[in-house]
Amino acid sequence: MASPYGIKTVIRRTFRQRFTLARWTRQPLIGRIIDQLLFEGDDIMYLPRDRAIAVNQSLSPRDDLAVPSQVLEHFIEQAHVHWRMDFCICRDASGCQTYPVDLGCLFMGEAARDINPKFGRRVTKAAALAHARRCREAGLVHLIGRNKLDSVWLNVHPPQKLMTV
Repeated sequence: MASPYGIKTVIRRTFRQRFTLARWTRQPLIGRIIDQLLFEGDDIMYLPRDRAIAVNQSLSPRDDLAVPSQVLEHFIEQAHVHWRMDFCICRDASGCQTYPVDLGCLFMGEAARDINPKFGRRVTKAAALAHARRCREAGLVHLIGRNKLDSVWLNVHPPQKLMTV
């Protein structure tokens, strides 16, 4: 079973100090230790919103151009395991009033099977696509990739088999 649900309390109580922790990482020794423990091997990228910028020119349509939502949909289609958190631990911990707290992360891959069920639940591919759409419509920008920190706090294995959205 994954890490105890108490980890949510720890994150909630320490999340506001994340900027202090970030300043500590500027110290060479502390920075190397934190990077190795929590971030080594990360491969994360933000997918910008699907928007057009008016250029006052006509452009011919292109079939070879993928917009960010299509990139995310591709990964959702390819994944065999989809797991949705019932809340956003970051927005919950920071007391966010701007975006809904109930729009949580989407995790994909074999390792998602081991996530503690108190955090959320497995969902179908269709439900994962609908969740991504609701997040986009709420104005959230997708972050996608392999995040070591998520595999650490969720206590899932193998960590390279977990994709975070």
